[in-house]
This record gives sequence, structure tokens and C-alpha cells, in this order.
Amino acid sequence: MTPPAPLHLAVALDGAGWHPAAWREAPGAARDLFTARYWAGLVTEAERGLLDFVTIEDAFGPQSSLPDGFDDRTDQVRGRFDAVLLAARLAPLTHRIGLVPTATTTHTEPFHVAIGIATLDHVSGGRAGWRPQISVRSAEARHFGRRTIPPFDPAAGSVSARPHVQELFEEAADAVEVARRLWDSWEDDAEIRDVATGRFIDRDKLHYIDFSGRFFSIKGPSITPRSPQGQPVVAALAHQRLPYEFAAANADVVFVTPHSAEHARAIVAEVRELSPDIKIFADLLVFLGDDAARRKARLDEQDGAELTSDAAIFTGHVRELADLLLEWRRAGIQGYRLRPGALPYDLAHITSGLTAELRARSAFRSTYEAGTLRGLLGLPRPANRYAEAR
Repeated sequence: MTPPAPLHLAVALDGAGWHPAAWREAPGAARDLFTARYWAGLVTEAERGLLDFVTIEDAFGPQSSLPDGFDDRTDQVRGRFDAVLLAARLAPLTHRIGLVPTATTTHTEPFHVAIGIATLDHVSGGRAGWRPQISVRSAEARHFGRRTIPPFDPAAGSVSARPHVQELFEEAADAVEVARRLWDSWEDDAEIRDVATGRFIDRDKLHYIDFSGRFFSIKGPSITPRSPQGQPVVAALAHQRLPYEFAAANADVVFVTPHSAEHARAIVAEVRELSPDIKIFADLLVFLGDDAARRKARLDEQDGAELTSDAAIFTGHVRELADLLLEWRRAGIQGYRLRPGALPYDLAHITSGLTAELRARSAFRSTYEAGTLRGLLGLPRPANRYAEAR
């Protein structure tokens, strides 16, 4: 019998951690939160643990306890860096770990996103990804004034069933398609760089993408040469059918949010009906260590409410978490994106304790086996669509 493939592990980085009171537990993190040094420390720690990649959260509005609009709380972290720019700053400080910033498709031009992610792939030597995300909040739309989005009320029935949300996903799909065509608009050998003949570029190997759709009409080509991975990795977070369909049609990796092994099995079956090849990662929000329960309870008390999340919340020892990860692997989960409850404490438990525990069970790598993010995830480097067509 073939042994199961080792697990993929990633961490989702957001501020001082995924608990809104986490900044109060680590004064150093609170002080340094808006410094490159802080983020470099987190990503190099994740690389020390041999994790596949980190994701970096982003949005067009400050964090808020309200579903739509900006609250007046002063006891929670507010503000963030631009995720793509931050990833580019961190790339030269790391060597093997993937960098997957969030970039919103709503209100942005896909040409700008495409060249930003392609640039990140160049400066990282092939370790870039992109997490496209829609913006459903009317307060964020008012930053731009180009469109009106209805107020977001999560209690008013299924979010995905709303016509304007379906339209935002259609726009996001077009944005990803535009980016993918732009990433291919330079063939791999388009740059000649021959000083003797004075030829820097073979113009026949640059291609118009000629994309014309409901939301965008884009000529191309890109201003950025084809990057080391050819196509940077695209990853999407999905909770239900419509985002599953978006991920299956447009992404290489999907982050899902099961709350049990049975739930994981049902989600995997639904996603596999849509795509046999997409990598399926489960999100978990984690508090780790012998004192995990006490720490979480203290943070809940400081915040004035018990933590809730779209993802399952795990509190306990790394041995127990390893048991859960391996149980969900049997349900078809191939990797995990762990959301540390508090940084840097829970990240250190992941990179030291959890990886060691999984390695002892032959379920995690002992060294990086590839130099690109696609290589780490077992994804092939795609052929250039325009070169194939010539």
C-alpha cells in the first residue's frame, strides 16, 4: 500500500494574531506591528519550521467588529500594511517559503494586481502566490465612489445567493483570467539581451491578450516578463457552493473551513466534483501549548466576548492537533492553513512542536524539496498558452 503523502502546512498571518485581543498578550508585537522587522521575524520563523507558505491578510477597510462599516472600538488592532508590497519587502529576507498576499479583485484593476504578483515572483525567485478576494462591504466601496454595493448583513440569508455577490464572483473570475493571460503574455525566451546584435527582446514573443468581457477590456501585453513559476499560485478561501465553484475554476489551492472530520469529507466530495486537481487545504484557528485553554480564556475576557470564527477553533497540545490533522487527512484534506491565535507564541508552537510531532509520524517534510512554491505543492509549471498556439 502506498503511504499517504506528507501534509502541507501554511500559516495565515494577520496583525498580532487571529484573536482580536492578542496584541495585549505580547507588548513587543504591539509595539512593532507596523515595522518590517516584526513581519520578517514571523516569516523567517515560518520558514525555519519548513512550512510551505504564509498568507498575508488584506482588505480595503480597517478591521471592524461590525459586518459592514467602521466601529469605534479602541481596544483592538486597527490598520494594516498593503499585503503585496509587504510580501515584496519580505521576499529577499527568505529563501524557500512561499509568499501569498491577499489582493482584492473588487475596486482594483487586474493589470495592476497581475504585474504586482509577477514582480513578487521574480524578486522571490519563484515563491509567489495570490489570494484573490471579493469585497462585499458597502463601506469599502465608498473609498472609491465608482460603484454602489448594498449594505452587508450576514443575517439576511445566504450571502452567495445575493445577485450582487454572484456578480462580484463573476468579476473576480474575469480578474484571475486576465492575470493568467498577462502572466503568459511574455514567452519564457522573449528576452534576448544580446549586446552584440543590439537585440534585447524578440517582439514576436510578446502577445496581446485581447481580453474582452463584461467587466474588463484589456489589450496587453504585461509590462513584466514571464516569471520563474510561469503562473504564480492562485489560492482562494471558500465556505459554500459559489466560492467552491470560483476556486475550482480559477485557483490552484482552496482553503475550506470544516468543523469535523465528517464535514471535511463532505466538503472534499463537493469540491472534487468540481475539480479533481485542486489542492484542498483546511483552515483552523489554533491556540497551542499546555496553557492554551487558559490563554484563550484570558484573551476572551480581555476582549469582552468569546472568540468566534468561520473556521474551527482548536485549543490544546500539538499532539492532539496532529491527531486531528491526520484524521482529517483521511477525509481527503491535503494540507492546512493554520491561523495562530496569538503571535508570535502560537506560531512558534506550530514551527517547533507541531512540525516535530508530524515529522515523527512521517507526515511532514524534514527539508525543503523544491525552490518554488509550485514545486513545494507538487504543481507543474504550466506551458505558455501563446507559445503553444504559435
